[in-house]
Amino acid sequence: MIELHDITLGYGSRTLLERISATFPAGSFTALLGRNGSGKSTLLRAIASLGKPADGYITIGGRDIRDLGSGERARMVSMVTTERVRVANLACRQVVALGRAPYTDWSGRLRTEDRESVERAMELTGVSAFADKSMDRMSDGECQRIMIARAVAQQTPVILLDEPCAFLDLPARYEMHRLLRRLAREEGKTILFSTHDLDMALGHCDSIALIDTPHLVCGRAEDVVRSGIVERTFGLGVK
Repeated sequence: MIELHDITLGYGSRTLLERISATFPAGSFTALLGRNGSGKSTLLRAIASLGKPADGYITIGGRDIRDLGSGERARMVSMVTTERVRVANLACRQVVALGRAPYTDWSGRLRTEDRESVERAMELTGVSAFADKSMDRMSDGECQRIMIARAVAQQTPVILLDEPCAFLDLPARYEMHRLLRRLAREEGKTILFSTHDLDMALGHCDSIALIDTPHLVCGRAEDVVRSGIVERTFGLGVK
């Protein structure tokens, strides 16, 4: 579970989000929406402890993330960025195995349980068939699945994703949303991801977190749409 407690976020002299509070329960699948530059990535980075709020605090599983060491944070939150990953001469299985780093010793040697976690993560995300192929031979969609498999292998209760479908075509975006929703519902993960894809978000997600600068509006997808705030924020008609 993620809880935001009156946090304020911004950069320079600009405030993006001011005194916002929200709860994202375990097993929830939430799309983070907002216009370009509204603070979606900034919020995700703050939850992942990659940036600090100007005010307020964030808890995960009831624990203030400011009190967690780097190892503890890595066992609670994993993050998949929007960057395209092309690692030559590194097999997909090896990339997924990087998710086990918070559990290995200084040598990075995998134990039996680590290898089992890697294999299960690949099976869950549907990438077992090309586990031994090099990452630089994979399509964008396959690479995104590999990075999500790495996050699953990390065995964190929270998975954050920044524009996971940015480089994918429509069928691949649909499959990605199905995968993420399944991980939330069947694995009990708290999944929060930023996106510009309104149709997919409103059609597949349990809940919506919409940045209406400097506020954050959260609720069930149908309730947020019914309120009219999506249409006002994006200047679009949403059916």
